Amino acid sequence: MLPLYILNPEGPMSVPQSLLVAAVGIVVVLAELALLALFITLLSKIFKAVLKNKKEQPAETPAVAAAAPSAPQGTPLPENQSEGSVDLINVDEPTAACIMAIVSNESGIPLNRLRFRSIKLLEDK
Repeated sequence: MLPLYILNPEGPMSVPQSLLVAAVGIVVVLAELALLALFITLLSKIFKAVLKNKKEQPAETPAVAAAAPSAPQGTPLPENQSEGSVDLINVDEPTAACIMAIVSNESGIPLNRLRFRSIKLLEDK
């Protein structure tokens, strides 16, 4: 290890000098972090603008149009007709209705197009 007078030929630093060096170091680090935050914010706004412009373009390529899902096959059911009956095992009807409504909402499939065979209450162990 080098002697201290070689690293600082003027002799050891005083406490105020040490505090000044530490303060300058902290200010430099905080300034760099602020610049980095501004840079990230700027990039985020640029990317959002670019993606927004891409979404607004109505031109659709034929390959994308062909890959789009088609309408469901077969004749649609009337709004008041369902796919069948459901067996309820240890479940009351309001609870089963809530479960079916949640499944329909989360899947995006109309309730009359879903087919539930049974709904069973599982016991906690």
